[in-house]
Amino acid sequence: MVVTDRVRALFADARTLQADALEMLAQGRVRNAAEKAWGATKRATDALVLARRGQEPSTTNHTSRGIRALGQESPDLAALRDIFGRVARYLHSDCFYDGDCEPEEFTIELIHASGEYINAAERLADGHNP
Repeated sequence: MVVTDRVRALFADARTLQADALEMLAQGRVRNAAEKAWGATKRATDALVLARRGQEPSTTNHTSRGIRALGQESPDLAALRDIFGRVARYLHSDCFYDGDCEPEEFTIELIHASGEYINAAERLADGHNP
């Protein structure tokens, strides 16, 4: 598979997960929505790392390492790195794993922000496929 095709597939998966997160949020299932939004953010980050570095991360640790490295390249990438870290901590660890989704307004804001993250990651990946 061509890298560009894989990048597109990863972004498509991220958008599907984000849509699932919003559906769960509408059902009042904040904890599950948080995990779907985390998954969407991670998949978008995988796509960004693949587009910019030419290798898809095989683990979450590799995804984190990839976005940290990319964050050194520009202020826009540094902003995504910081958002990735917040989403990983608050949505994935605190809310989903620990069940601490309070304050709920903050969690909901981050769930919505993951959609914006996907858009920004896609813009930064565009034109950077090896």
